[in-house]
Amino acid sequence: MKSEILLGDEAVALGAIHAGMTAAYSYPGTPASEIMEYLIKISRRDRTFHATWCINEKVAFEESLGVSFAGKRTMVSMKHVGLNVAADPFMNSALTGTGGGLVVAVATTPACTVPKTSRIAATTRILPGSSVSSRPATRRPMT
Repeated sequence: MKSEILLGDEAVALGAIHAGMTAAYSYPGTPASEIMEYLIKISRRDRTFHATWCINEKVAFEESLGVSFAGKRTMVSMKHVGLNVAADPFMNSALTGTGGGLVVAVATTPACTVPKTSRIAATTRILPGSSVSSRPATRRPMT
């Protein structure tokens, strides 16, 4: 196996590729931009999946959700405030469900001044089948 040194965002992208992702969508915004930049670079070389920028986070989420409805694995990435832009399709996807796998990668910076607020908001948006723990003993404390 070939060893590579990757940024965390690149590792997220590579994990999605290895999991069989067929499409990825994003809106440019640091720190999530590196995920899509890496995916676009690989997709141009391999041509095994589709990776593209969208006009905003809502469109990116809807594009990804559409691919999932078709039974394919997909990923959408955005910065943490972009999830507010994509809130309508994000919340409604809890009602409609997905057909294939849908990974929502939301990135924030370590120096973010509102991590507690973001994590409180995240607990109100737990989707069926999501990896957010519903057991209080396994949750990270909100400090």
